Amino acid sequence: MIVKIPELLTKEEVAYCHEVLLKAQWADGSITAGHQSTKAKNNLQLPENSPECQELGDIIMAALARSNLFMSAALPAKIFPPLFNCYQGGQSFGVHVDNAIRQVPGTPVKIRTDVSMTLFINDPEDYEGGELVIEDTYGSHSVKLPAGSMVLYPSTSLHRVMPVTSGRRLASFFWLQSMVNSDEKRGLLFDLDMSIQSLRSKVEDSPEIIQLTGVYHNLLRQWAQT
Repeated sequence: MIVKIPELLTKEEVAYCHEVLLKAQWADGSITAGHQSTKAKNNLQLPENSPECQELGDIIMAALARSNLFMSAALPAKIFPPLFNCYQGGQSFGVHVDNAIRQVPGTPVKIRTDVSMTLFINDPEDYEGGELVIEDTYGSHSVKLPAGSMVLYPSTSLHRVMPVTSGRRLASFFWLQSMVNSDEKRGLLFDLDMSIQSLRSKVEDSPEIIQLTGVYHNLLRQWAQT
């Protein structure tokens, strides 16, 4: 399931994040790459322990907490602190799959990567190339969103970032462990939740809507792992 979340960040938050990242000291992106992805990864990354990474990560975490669409699509249990990368001068990230387990630096906390996320910090007009290409059962999906918008996709997916041939692509990337680790089951719950919300916006609560809501929660109760 691939879900796009428009305007996760406000315009003011986007402008502030963009300003901070333009002034930041970047490092080689291989610092967080696994053995397999090191061979494919060619970008810059904000050091995880830098004040800028922690400050902007807090802004993003607060934005996630207020997004009902994110909560419905991801059903988050644990979220890896947001990281930040930069692509420029032809840099790219070849085809790879994300590591299955991530340990939060400086803690014993380990997170199973069920859902991967990319949050775009600058607009598509600011750079050429840089599309995030995600492979799934139905083929390739090319994603290049406006600043402040985010895409969620299964961490099991093969994906890549196309070369940035001009300008600079700034983004945040991170992962989460979902209460429902099956992408198929999350997709069913998400579709059901969106349908219930749509019905509620058109008609008053009815016994049928209440029953559907009960079905949603009973399925979540059956499938959730907390």
